[in-house]
Amino acid sequence: MIPYVECTVTLDPFYPYNEILTVKLSEVGFESFTEGENVLHAYIPEVQFNAAILEDLKHYLTANKVKFSLDYKLIPPQNWNETWEKDYAPVILKHFTIVAPFHGEEYRKKRFIEIEPKMSFGTGHHETTALMCEVMEDLDFKGKKVLDMGSGTGILAINASQLGAAQVLAYDIEEWAVENAQENFLRNATHVCEVYLGDVKDVTEQGFEVILANINKNVLFNHLPFYSKLAANQSHVLLSGFFTSDNSSLIDEAKAHGFNLIQSYENKSWSCLHFRKN
Repeated sequence: MIPYVECTVTLDPFYPYNEILTVKLSEVGFESFTEGENVLHAYIPEVQFNAAILEDLKHYLTANKVKFSLDYKLIPPQNWNETWEKDYAPVILKHFTIVAPFHGEEYRKKRFIEIEPKMSFGTGHHETTALMCEVMEDLDFKGKKVLDMGSGTGILAINASQLGAAQVLAYDIEEWAVENAQENFLRNATHVCEVYLGDVKDVTEQGFEVILANINKNVLFNHLPFYSKLAANQSHVLLSGFFTSDNSSLIDEAKAHGFNLIQSYENKSWSCLHFRKN
């Protein structure tokens, strides 16, 4: 066992900068990450730690006008797998449970999805992922063709499969997310799911009856014209990854591309919007 350095970053706004920092830090040797209320904790072996890394982060956050505080401390040697597993709770939703491989059978008595999160977004712990999963329960996925944009761990694609989708195509711009989703598809025996490396412009098929996108406001604004072309008539579109304060602008933009709002949902100021194509 070796000593680690724990870096703690508080962020305002938290999303999407928590994901951006996770990627940046993983590229310079950070091995694991946990999140709290507006806080990101990142861990790196002491021998690989360089304080200059934090200076680069400060410059990036300052340039993007993010309010932040940043600190680090040395963590004595310990059994990290045991510590991480102890603190990593299953996500118990109304209709199913999201578990990790090390969670016991007591959490698998009803429908469940098993996720090995690694670095990808979509463990169910974030409010937007939980929102999307719960709202999906109200849609009819049986026999449907589904697109999951920004798929991360693949949890939404897996959920669509378990709800009866006939075909689910997932896309993510990060290679490690695609690899993570592939592993999770196999883990959950979701044979109707396929994942590809790419953005919305790389989607070659059309006629999707459900589109799922848990990303962020700016990306969704850019994606909406593409969703309009990719969606079948009367298709359903679920958008999340933004705050309720962004609802009105996204609703207006979606309407301009042929989508009517069906219902809005909220969890701790995070939003999920359900649209249907005209």
